Amino acid sequence: MKSIVTVCARGGSKGVRGKNVRHMAGFPLIVHTLRQAKLANIFSAFAVSSDSEEILSLARSEGFIAIERPSHMATDTAAKIPVIRHCVSTVEEQTGMSFDYCVDLDCTSPLRSVEDILAVYKLLQVSDTPNVITAMPARRSPYFNMVERGEDGQIRLAKKLEKPIQRRQDAPECFDMNASIYGWKRAILQTEDKLFLQGTSLHVMPEERSIDIDSELDFEIVRMLLEKRIAP
Repeated sequence: MKSIVTVCARGGSKGVRGKNVRHMAGFPLIVHTLRQAKLANIFSAFAVSSDSEEILSLARSEGFIAIERPSHMATDTAAKIPVIRHCVSTVEEQTGMSFDYCVDLDCTSPLRSVEDILAVYKLLQVSDTPNVITAMPARRSPYFNMVERGEDGQIRLAKKLEKPIQRRQDAPECFDMNASIYGWKRAILQTEDKLFLQGTSLHVMPEERSIDIDSELDFEIVRMLLEKRIAP
């Protein structure tokens, strides 16, 4: 059984300029994820997909196969699953290898642990699941303290239960996706563009390993936590 790890990183970012190559805890942000992938010691191939030559150069320096992303897959509105599929297919064409599993790591979530990567990979191996996503326990519940504004302007709970609850702890269990790790059986990745499939599995991570960098505040929080983790 062979597996590939992919890291998909565009050169542009509107929320945090150049975040994928900005230095954090001594290295460009993406390098932390690339080295985590190596430490997992389970992958047969390592690849980075990007439209940025700077990112592709970093990938090569870390021993990853550098896949140039087509321009139509590098826009703000481009879906991620076709990008992962393009990356895997290109590596297979270039190397002659074929893969059974694909694990994609988001470089803006470097607080994951190697154990999280291994847990996602194990779910793919030992179950019938077509794919795996990661999430953390939700801080807000759509059944209790998450509201929406209706077309009539009325504020109401985002999701109703037949029997109203008085405590958040009594609400159905909910999770926030953290965009950290995605796992796919290769055959499913080839044919599906949807993330939520029949039998999709969930790996739950704690909040301190689930922060995804979407803002300057996120960047500073992750930097602080990462520096604390790797401090002597």
